[in-house]
Amino acid sequence: MVLYFTGTGNSRYIATRISEALGDELLSMNDRIKAGDTLPVASGERLVIVTPTYAWRIPRIVRDWLAETDFPCGAQAWFVMTCGSEIGHAAAYNRALCQEKQFIYMGTAQIIMPENYIAMFDAPHAEEARQIVARAEPDIDRVISVITAKQAFTPPRSNLYDRFMSGPVNPVFYSFFLKAAAFTAGDACTGCGQCAGLCPRNNITIQNGKPVWGGACTHCMACICHCPTEAIEYGKKSLGKPRYHFEAL
Repeated sequence: MVLYFTGTGNSRYIATRISEALGDELLSMNDRIKAGDTLPVASGERLVIVTPTYAWRIPRIVRDWLAETDFPCGAQAWFVMTCGSEIGHAAAYNRALCQEKQFIYMGTAQIIMPENYIAMFDAPHAEEARQIVARAEPDIDRVISVITAKQAFTPPRSNLYDRFMSGPVNPVFYSFFLKAAAFTAGDACTGCGQCAGLCPRNNITIQNGKPVWGGACTHCMACICHCPTEAIEYGKKSLGKPRYHFEAL
């Protein structure tokens, strides 16, 4: 089984590629999380977990759902993490999660995809994003080959910087940066509700024809990057920046 969590489509694309190549079932963690569904998942003997990188680890929302969900079949577990540049020391935390869940840890692979975190960084324009995806294709093929052969991924880089970013920096990010208060919808908003429909935390409600954000945001950027009229801003940090989601390519 291939599980994925996605904000703007990068992880969904890679998970779909892996699922089709392996002939394995594809399951959206977004849908399960949004529905509050932690019923047991019969994953079979092979489990591939595809997620974005949030502050140099898998997203807490993903880690919490995996921790709360029973996988009665047990599994060999491969982690595939998309990122704009690096995943830090995430592999160590993925290994620990596998020990907790009694999975056989088969390693963590990093795949660089177009940046989407416009609350802090710049997303690429469409042509540059296409080039980044094209460069990622051989890495996706290698991931598929390793999983098909039932081998472990080569361990990713792990130096002092990586351990620092995934260690002390990660909780600081969640404590001080993971806020929804800066999100606003301007006059271009049509009240279509797409942002609320995409939010995996059900953190957005439509009130008086405009989205209103609550306090449970996970900064997946689905709302701001999928808005069809680009009406949503994240304070001044997103002003003038291109939006990115994979389907737009």
